[in-house]
Amino acid sequence: MSLRLDPRLEADTTFIADWPVNRVLLMNDANYPWLVLVPRLEGLRDFHDVPVADAAAFQDEINRAARALKEITGALKMNTAALGNMVPQLHVHVIARFESDAAWPDPVWGKHPAVPYSAGEAEALIGRFLAAAG
Repeated sequence: MSLRLDPRLEADTTFIADWPVNRVLLMNDANYPWLVLVPRLEGLRDFHDVPVADAAAFQDEINRAARALKEITGALKMNTAALGNMVPQLHVHVIARFESDAAWPDPVWGKHPAVPYSAGEAEALIGRFLAAAG
């Protein structure tokens, strides 16, 4: 499966892995442990556009990412969303939420400016995520 990532996703994320259906990315915002999963199929905008043959694996990978992120962060709540109003390419946000985070209990979008990860922070989080995700 090939993938041309939307330029906005490319600019805002760091590559983690290519899973069978999704590319897994880390949002460069240290305010929240935040993954973005993008199906490695061209032309998808919405969930119903995912081919039936890939739909179960698509959802399984979202769940796998959420479980692993929750395991490594101890998050109180996992937010999973696919909005696509700003970036039309289908992508799913998986965000670890805490009562102490910068936006709690509100949605994270537009609440606070992104805080880029410092040197080594993103790599450490990615390493822990990959170990938990298997």
